[in-house]
Amino acid sequence: MSFTELMSAYWSQPEIATNGLILLNLLGALILGLLVGYERSYHGRAAGMRTYGLVCMASAALTIVGGYPGFWFGGHGASLLAAVDPTRVIQGIVTGIGFLGAGVIMREGFNISGLTTAASIWTSSVIGILVGVGFYLAAMGLAFFSAMIMIYLSKVEAWLPSRHAVAVMMRFKHDFVPREDALRRIALARGYAIAGGSLTIGSENNMQEWRFVALALSKKSGAPLSDLAAELAQFNGIDSFQISHARN
Repeated sequence: MSFTELMSAYWSQPEIATNGLILLNLLGALILGLLVGYERSYHGRAAGMRTYGLVCMASAALTIVGGYPGFWFGGHGASLLAAVDPTRVIQGIVTGIGFLGAGVIMREGFNISGLTTAASIWTSSVIGILVGVGFYLAAMGLAFFSAMIMIYLSKVEAWLPSRHAVAVMMRFKHDFVPREDALRRIALARGYAIAGGSLTIGSENNMQEWRFVALALSKKSGAPLSDLAAELAQFNGIDSFQISHARN
């Protein structure tokens, strides 16, 4: 088979039509994943729009590519499946890359970082799988959608209504006993609400340590971290503290 015949097999009209159908499915999965991710992002959760969008889109790509084995490898997939089962190779790749992605996820208190990086690593493996089976147009589309998510979606998120989250750790002085109701009133007065189920209380040498996530009541509410730090530094009952944006 000549080089021209080989290329025409991978870029034939049926192949292009199949790739186009895959791209439409990827776009639909991306939109739905972004919708679910926005709900999580709005409520200050670690995994946001980018993470959900990448995972949903890549999962759709893996699922739909299995429905067209006859178009794999330039239309020679049916004959190759009889000798080798590529789906087992794909399964091993996806599982292995999943472990690799887990290695970049880091957690410090309520802060979780690396989720989007892990999702992008997993998505890149799916791009490689699409190239490997010969779905070049679908692979380029998935790469384009993924790059646009990571480059521009943060700007879209900044435009959408949202509620930023702040991770707070306070260590109180010896024998000082804080009150949860007073803490919640103080947070509300500064435009925050303590997220349900996030409050963790520990004690060592009669010094209590409280950790929680505070959600801004709206996009424009919530005192800046610098103002919160200045107030906490002047509070007589606090021995030490740490505040940071809860991020993904």
